[in-house]
Amino acid sequence: MATAAVPGLEVSAARPRTNGSGGAFDAVELHATDGRHLIIRVPRTQSAETEQSADLVALRAMTTGIRSRLPFGVPVLLGQAPFGGTRAIVTEFLDGDVLSADDLTAHDRIAESVGTSIAAIHSLPSGFVGDAGLTRESDGEARDSVVELIGRASDTGRLPAALLRRWEEATDDESLWRFRSTVVNGALTSDSFIVDEERVSAILGWSALAVGDPARDLHWLLTSRGPSAERALEAYMVGRSGGADGALPQRALLYGELELARWLLHGVEARDEAIIDDAVGMLDELVANVHDRTTETLSHHTGPILTVDGVERLLDETPRTTPARDASSPEVSSALLTDSYDFSEFELSERGERAPVPTDATAPIPLDLSDWGDATPSDGSSKDAASKDAASNGRSDAATGESDADERPSRTGS
Repeated sequence: MATAAVPGLEVSAARPRTNGSGGAFDAVELHATDGRHLIIRVPRTQSAETEQSADLVALRAMTTGIRSRLPFGVPVLLGQAPFGGTRAIVTEFLDGDVLSADDLTAHDRIAESVGTSIAAIHSLPSGFVGDAGLTRESDGEARDSVVELIGRASDTGRLPAALLRRWEEATDDESLWRFRSTVVNGALTSDSFIVDEERVSAILGWSALAVGDPARDLHWLLTSRGPSAERALEAYMVGRSGGADGALPQRALLYGELELARWLLHGVEARDEAIIDDAVGMLDELVANVHDRTTETLSHHTGPILTVDGVERLLDETPRTTPARDASSPEVSSALLTDSYDFSEFELSERGERAPVPTDATAPIPLDLSDWGDATPSDGSSKDAASKDAASNGRSDAATGESDADERPSRTGS
């Protein structure tokens, strides 16, 4: 198939690269006689074929000029050939390691490379996306799509009222949705990154390339537990040159929580009670964590911003395993499962495998987003009003919810 797809190709060696027997693609790594290193992939499901088609559109849109602006490699399409009602795609093989979200933020050097890489995507000129006919979403349209998703989840009758209220408050808060749309990968997870010597050497998976909310590419990073996660965020901010809006952490957290709503909807649409029960259980646990471990909300005007510690408490204690499913159960689209709740573990569960649990899985991470414009907790009143109130009561800034620098807990806005 590879020699049919790529004129003049002579293959000297090959080995399978399919990731598990239940993978969405069959893949083979190829070595050509001219020294080229290639990979051929064939989708095994309809959803995988759809993803592959979208990926091809995005890769064709990424011209040499666009790619030259990125500090990492992007797959280059070399050819395609029909096969069994679908098609085989041959691209350059991008060598390196795929790491977990925690490992991507385990050391400063690799974490900085991750942050810089995401910032480079968000700094691309957006014109090529529109020229390719790909999605362009404004801040208002981003909010509308979230409102629509919440409405669909609510219509199932399985969404807890507390979460419905929490999410509606976030979508009602206009200040949360004032941002400049950027080019986004749209489907970033830890599995997207290829790492070579503690540096991001390539990013795979461009099927959701669009212009939209940059927070969509960050929520998986802000829930990682690596000790250098803060360095990744700092590198991202430097790379954006001040272009990151202050409410981005809150929206990233919201997108992470909404992955549970997507999981619920998938279960309902597939009529799979195991998925539904799993989603309901995680939604209930999220409610319990919001009530018992934090008092923060997602909305500016209704309460303070969720801090890093609050996010970690909320997400670390959310169950991340999926119940076993029989072979007849409909396959889950990878688009529904991101690293907000560990994409790799959902995927392993789909394959009948189980990921090892790190011994420090619940260890806290001292992330600090104090440099984000409005990431400091606010009680909803204006700064002037708060200052007058503090002055009239003879109190320090601690009265507004801020403590001295040496006592302030580290925060995040995932």
